[in-house]
Amino acid sequence: MVDPLPDIIAPRLAVLFCGINPGMLAAATGHHFAGRANRFWRVVHLAGFTPQEIQPENDRQILQYQCGLTSVVKQPTARADQLSPGDFKAAAAEFEQKIARYAPRFVAFLGKTAYAVLSGQREIAWGLQDATITGSAILVLPNPSGRNRAFTLDQLVEAYRQLYLLAREG
Repeated sequence: MVDPLPDIIAPRLAVLFCGINPGMLAAATGHHFAGRANRFWRVVHLAGFTPQEIQPENDRQILQYQCGLTSVVKQPTARADQLSPGDFKAAAAEFEQKIARYAPRFVAFLGKTAYAVLSGQREIAWGLQDATITGSAILVLPNPSGRNRAFTLDQLVEAYRQLYLLAREG
């Protein structure tokens, strides 16, 4: 099976942003966070990760800033709630192997869903977690999807800025 949305990853990145799974538009275009309503590219720019807002078709540029992109589940869906806990469990071993192989300093889960299933925890706090994945620190950030209206743009930027500041320290 061809990967509908290949990872953008390199060894020892500062941050590996980890989405839940590809949206249908991202999978169709082959570019991460391609949906017009998705706020990811604006948020990472405003939080300090990139000097300008990257366009989805130029998503590989994020590697220049020591950041990468992946998702826990490779199967595209219109909405993340179309995935079952079994989809996450089936992807867990491959995901952990990827983290071990590439060894990012931080794995930033975009939303609580994927990390909750992978960790087996029901209650997940935002921000830096006590656990690690094969030595990589874990952060849980609000999902920048346009469907997630629980967070304003300013709240998203502030959450991502905390990660940016942590990543700069090392």
